[in-house]
Amino acid sequence: MTAFFRAILLTFAMLGLVSCGHSKFRTYNGPEITLVEVHKADRKMYLLHNGTILHSYDIELGGAPVGKKQFEGDKKTPEGAYFITHRNPNSTYHLSLGISYPNDDDIAFAKAAGKKPGDNIFIHGQPGWTKVRGDWTVGCIALTDRQMEDVYAMVKPGTPINIFP
Repeated sequence: MTAFFRAILLTFAMLGLVSCGHSKFRTYNGPEITLVEVHKADRKMYLLHNGTILHSYDIELGGAPVGKKQFEGDKKTPEGAYFITHRNPNSTYHLSLGISYPNDDDIAFAKAAGKKPGDNIFIHGQPGWTKVRGDWTVGCIALTDRQMEDVYAMVKPGTPINIFP
């Protein structure tokens, strides 16, 4: 075998290895996601296009899931109308989408009580060091890693998210 053919075989072998790897960054070519709805009591998240549910997911919430998030450290997931602020490809958890909590009303409520409202609320995957089940976050909305990869590809910054009790 000549050096030329060995180089070609090596190139194809390397391309094959690269293509076998799993990328957390997926593509989405379907209808635009125009709204995200979270129903805390049902532990469900829905992705909608103009009122039609396109996808639904089982979710995990904060460690104290009943009631509206009011203060830093209460382990509650917010309730109300927010929007997706940004995509975080370098999240501590397997990808994440920022949620615009706290809004002005959340800040005013906490301030009136002499407390902080908390922040850094996300939709995210699992922590890199383990897989967790049940309501385990400190107020975020958690999915499996595979689900998060899909949601990350579908939901763009600026998308409204309504979180219901």
